[in-house]
Amino acid sequence: MARRTTSSSTGTSPSPRNRTPQPLPRRRRTFGDFVKALGAFVALLVLLVGVPGALAVSVGWPLPHGAPRMDWLQREISVSTFINALTVIVWFAWAQFTACVLVEVKAALSGVGMPGRVPGAGPSQLLARQLVAALLLVGAAAASFTPGLSQLGQSLEGNQHGSVAAAQQTPGLFAQQQEQAASSAAALAEQAADAADAAAHADGAGATEHGATKYYRIQPPEGRHHDSLWEVAQRHLGDGRRYKEIYQLNKDRTQPDGSKLSEASLIRPGWILEMPGDAHGGELVEMPDAAPEVSQQVQQQIHDYAKTGDQQRGGVAGRQNEQGDRDTAHIHVPRQRPAGEQEAGGRERHEPAAAEAARASQGAEDGGFTFGLPEALVGAPLLAAGLLGALGRRRRQALWQSALGAVGGRRGMEPPVPTGSAADAQDALLVGADPEGVRLLDLSLRGLATALAAESRPLPTVYAAWLGGNGDLHLQLAQPAGKPPTPWQLGQDQTFWMLARADAEQYEEVDTAAPYPGLVSLGTMDDSRLLLNLEAVPGIVSLSGSAADRAGVFASVAAELATNGWSDRMTITLVGFGEDLTPLAPSRLRHLDDVEALVETMEAETRQRRGALGAAGHDSVLTGRTGPAQHTRWAPHLVLLATEPSAEDAVTLAELAADAGRLGIGYLVGTESGDLPGAAWEMEITGEGKLLAPLLGLELDAQLLPVAQQRAVVELFVEADPERDPDGPTTTPPFLVDISEQGRPAVYARLVGSYEIIGLEAPDGERSPLLHEALALLLLHREGVHPRVLSAALWPRGVTEDVRDALVERLRGWLGADPDGTPRLGTDEAGRLTLAKSVVSDLDVLRSLYHEATQGKGVDSRVVRGRLLTDALVLVRGPLLADRPQGRYGWLTHEIIDAQLPLLVADIGLALSAFHLEKDRAEKAIEALNASMNSAPRDERLWNELLRATHATGDTDRLKRLAADLVTRSGARGLPPRTEALLDELLPAWRTDGAAVG
Repeated sequence: MARRTTSSSTGTSPSPRNRTPQPLPRRRRTFGDFVKALGAFVALLVLLVGVPGALAVSVGWPLPHGAPRMDWLQREISVSTFINALTVIVWFAWAQFTACVLVEVKAALSGVGMPGRVPGAGPSQLLARQLVAALLLVGAAAASFTPGLSQLGQSLEGNQHGSVAAAQQTPGLFAQQQEQAASSAAALAEQAADAADAAAHADGAGATEHGATKYYRIQPPEGRHHDSLWEVAQRHLGDGRRYKEIYQLNKDRTQPDGSKLSEASLIRPGWILEMPGDAHGGELVEMPDAAPEVSQQVQQQIHDYAKTGDQQRGGVAGRQNEQGDRDTAHIHVPRQRPAGEQEAGGRERHEPAAAEAARASQGAEDGGFTFGLPEALVGAPLLAAGLLGALGRRRRQALWQSALGAVGGRRGMEPPVPTGSAADAQDALLVGADPEGVRLLDLSLRGLATALAAESRPLPTVYAAWLGGNGDLHLQLAQPAGKPPTPWQLGQDQTFWMLARADAEQYEEVDTAAPYPGLVSLGTMDDSRLLLNLEAVPGIVSLSGSAADRAGVFASVAAELATNGWSDRMTITLVGFGEDLTPLAPSRLRHLDDVEALVETMEAETRQRRGALGAAGHDSVLTGRTGPAQHTRWAPHLVLLATEPSAEDAVTLAELAADAGRLGIGYLVGTESGDLPGAAWEMEITGEGKLLAPLLGLELDAQLLPVAQQRAVVELFVEADPERDPDGPTTTPPFLVDISEQGRPAVYARLVGSYEIIGLEAPDGERSPLLHEALALLLLHREGVHPRVLSAALWPRGVTEDVRDALVERLRGWLGADPDGTPRLGTDEAGRLTLAKSVVSDLDVLRSLYHEATQGKGVDSRVVRGRLLTDALVLVRGPLLADRPQGRYGWLTHEIIDAQLPLLVADIGLALSAFHLEKDRAEKAIEALNASMNSAPRDERLWNELLRATHATGDTDRLKRLAADLVTRSGARGLPPRTEALLDELLPAWRTDGAAVG
């Protein structure tokens, strides 16, 4: 495939470019196409004519020749009856396939819209579509049959430039015909302009020699497509890379609306651009007044604009090499609000920079070592928060599956404690995660969608989101969309909508679809984090660089998309990398073997989405995500292709991506050369971790997930997988307490219920909350806590190293030392803070009592078992840290103790109930179960055991009341299947008994 190349005087290869999709080469019909067409014709002939002919000759009329009679039911089923029944089925299948062929042929020949869907004919219609497509591939109808194929036919030779991006200009169900007409007209206009220019130069009367100056007026956007300097240069200079010449001719000159073209602004409709002398094309206007078709107002504007250019005029070639030239027509960094403006408004200022400073200072420890924590995860707050949340959900799922799937006893509730690189990865996630930032981002986006829906306004197309260092959120729109709804404000220009962090904090949960689930972090620039909306890019996003560096970017993007908190659901297709990433989100991530499988899948997906949008009457998936029409089928499908596709596959992907933006499909494709057909935006990842997009004006500190960290994160998820080990989580607590009289601890903390500490003097009043919180964190992690994890938990917005170390020393002094002089707060070989065995919590005792009753001394002694279980249940005084102050202990959201404690209490109650029922003490069993329900009111096992204990009392009325209470509690969801089955056994009339249902 011919690739577009550039040359320079130095002979070096150009840096990656960011441009609108380039012309695709014409696909010429080959001998193989004719063979496929012939095969398709033969197959259609056999299926449409051969099948009915064979049935008519071999079987004949399969249906009865008379009206059915009752005596037919008594006849014996013969071979002929069976054959006739099969024949009827084949006739129906043939009729359905014939209908599919007719529908596909009609759609192909008309070239209008998508083919209608034949009911119940999924595979049949797909086969018919493929056969008809192969047959028509060598015919005149092929251009209108395959979406995007017509664009190949419009690619003219020489200086005529078709563009895959034309598909973006006319969205809608009938866009293909309009695109063809527009492309043809543009090609003819360019051809005529080229001929006129050639004739003028041949006569020695070139435009430049005559001093004629040409001007171009920026056109208003069509649909979601807006003009750019690159596209203007592509159309009128024959090379988009000459946009710099246009930029230099017009830089800082006053436009009709009073604004100026500068590096930090977009070109706007109605602006006037002076063009180089060799510009051509029917949309240009020559001065002074050789444009009778242009209105007097526009002519006057051009006259006035021309006067401002005299002092600007100069050698364009000399200005091309000025430093700082860049095309910012797509993505650029928003201006941040000054700190004084925020403080004057009385708003609290978010200071993530403090956290970064703390991390930097901590990174200098030990001569540059950082306690072994992966900085790639520490410096990715949104990715870390998503991974941490997904990991917590996976561990809770394992706990519940272990509890509800156990027969004859629990399989355990203690997830394995990670070690080695997995432990470091978990610590890095705890340090780097910003769950509050994720929550506010999600609330802000959904709140925006709700506000727009209330005003009956569509969602604007968003190319990118910037999270500023002050916590503000900036959305960069593809084109101006009017005034944003309150509390959103216009940013630095009409294409930026901004929301202050203080306003985002006022949002509440709303029941609406996630509007921009395709946003994903790429890196940071000038204290702002960029999230690119992959599903909105008008074409392919290409990524060049070494294979290892590209893999880090792809893994980071895939992991964040799979676990982010601002989307409902999506499909992420991975090709050429990340086969081990599936455990992160098995329902979202899928792997394909090669590009061929990807092309086949995405062709079907593209057709399906076009048809669904047309049937729903939407112009894009954004329309389907707002208002009453919102539906999960508009979830994005994002393709991450790490390996460079072949020339033919690249052309096919470019065709598919041309219309992908409005369909909710995004493509990120890796390339070695940096020159990929159909790439709208091009980026490069360097060995120094920089993500470059020169023509977008971006130089980011890239967000990466290197292979080592990728494996460590995956190991965390694999270890938490409930299906991984048939034995489930371990049954042994991480820390066993000596529950005898000789094992009395020196320091005893009550965590289950109100927080109390016995054995220590009360600390200084000002430092008491921090010391208590630090001790609680250490008590819940007997395996040890990394110092950076401790500081991140106590100071989520960051703290300096000296403040953290001072707190650790105060905590060590407060806890004191054991009689042998050993400090009760120590440090293990990995540098983690650990507590001595003499410091114990009631949660430790609770776990130890249950373990001893069910696996220790209580196994052989019924009396001991009953005493231990009773003592354990007495310790349960309420939820964990019931009176913790508001705004603190936020790290508990990362823990699974909130799921472990209710399950542990339920296990104790079930064991004590079984202990009493063995001696027919039903009332004692009911008392134990009711006590457990105070901590685990929704545990199905407790309710089922309560039904059995109540049934054992022999009080039928009491059992009916309990059943009625259960039915009422279940509400519209209904009773769980196991509970229903138990009620059928214990109280057969519960479904119809008025007392049970009333």
